[in-house]
Amino acid sequence: MLLPAKAEVARQLRRYRAWERVMLASPDDRTVRATFEDSGYTLCVLMGKRCAREAAEAAERYLRSSAGSYLQEQNGRPRTTAVVHRGPPVTAAADRRSPAGR
Repeated sequence: MLLPAKAEVARQLRRYRAWERVMLASPDDRTVRATFEDSGYTLCVLMGKRCAREAAEAAERYLRSSAGSYLQEQNGRPRTTAVVHRGPPVTAAADRRSPAGR
């Protein structure tokens, strides 16, 4: 998994928090709300989250940790190198073609 540069994450998180404060101060301003939502979307893309609040929390965790520990935390368990294959053996690609395509 590729991770964004910590400097960029910190910059976007600061931008998101700043616009959050402005939006809370004037919630009826459509321009402010749109800019706040744009900053949240950017943070979502950077952190791979669907919700801006989750993205902000993930950015804070990422900035506090090392890249390796962040990845382990995201998966919920330590990475292992063993691969376990369950099920029937995989056949060659030619054997798996649909008869309709022949």
